[in-house]
Amino acid sequence: MLSLNSLRILCSSRAALHPNWLMTNRVSVFKAVTCSTHWTSTSFPNKDTWHCDVNSRAPVKDRGLTYSTKQANSPRSYCTGQIKQNCWNCKQSFDKAQAFFCVSCNAVQPPEEGASYFKIMDCDCTFALDTKKLQKRYLQLQRSLHPDNFSQKSVKEQEYSESQSSLVNKAYKTLHKPLSRGLYMLELEGMSIEEGTDSGADAEFLMELMEINEALDEAQTPEETNKIAQDTKGKLADLTERTDTALRKGDFQTAKALLAQMKYHANIEEKVKEKLSQFM
Repeated sequence: MLSLNSLRILCSSRAALHPNWLMTNRVSVFKAVTCSTHWTSTSFPNKDTWHCDVNSRAPVKDRGLTYSTKQANSPRSYCTGQIKQNCWNCKQSFDKAQAFFCVSCNAVQPPEEGASYFKIMDCDCTFALDTKKLQKRYLQLQRSLHPDNFSQKSVKEQEYSESQSSLVNKAYKTLHKPLSRGLYMLELEGMSIEEGTDSGADAEFLMELMEINEALDEAQTPEETNKIAQDTKGKLADLTERTDTALRKGDFQTAKALLAQMKYHANIEEKVKEKLSQFM
C-alpha cells in the first residue's frame, strides 16, 4: 500500500514527465489516498426533532419512525415506557423506565438488555440533542452508580453497579460528540461505515484531503498548523449541521456519506493536535 509520501513522489515525478498524467489517472490516485487514510472516531438546539423508539435498538423498519416539528413535552416523552419488572432483591414490581434502582429497597438493578444509549441517558433520539443536559444526566448517574458507593453491599449489587457505571460511561462518550452520535444513530438503523473504504467519497473531496495532509506535513510553525486546525474545525461544523438536516429528514444515505467525510476530517484534526504538540 502506498503511503502519502510515496504517492506524492510518484505523482510529482510522473506529472513532471507527462503533464496530463495526473488528470488521466485521478481515480487511481484517489483510491490510493483513500486506502492510506486511517479512520478515527470523534449541538445545537432545533425545534424540528426526529424521533425514534429509543426503547429498542432494532432497525427502524421494526420499530417505527416519526418526524415531528414539535418538541417533546418532557425529556422523558420518548425515553420511557410502562413496562414493569421485579426487583431481584425484594421482588417488588416497579416501572422499568426507572430501572437503575428499585423504588422499594433502592437496590441497584442489572442493566436493561437492548436499551439504547438515548434511553439510558434519558434524552430524545435526535442528532441535535442538548449536550448540557446530557452532561448533567451523566454526572448524576455516575455519582449514584459509582462502585465505591456499594463496597459494603452484596457481591451481586457491586457487580450491577460496575456494569451500570460502565454502560453509562460508554453511552455518554458515544452521544457527547456529533460524529460518534451520528454513527450510533446509523447503527440503530442497521447501517454502518466500513473501515478502509471511501464510502462514496467523490474525487474532488479525496484530492482535497491529500492537499490538506501535504500542507500539514509541510507546516513548519504553530501558526501554519493552527490555520489548518481552524479550517478543519470549520469543515466539521458545516458537516455537523448538514448531517443534522439529513437525519431530521430521515435521509440516512446522505447522513452516512456526510459522516464518512466527518471521519476523514476528524482524523486530520487528531493529526493536527499531534503536530501542535511537537512545538511545545
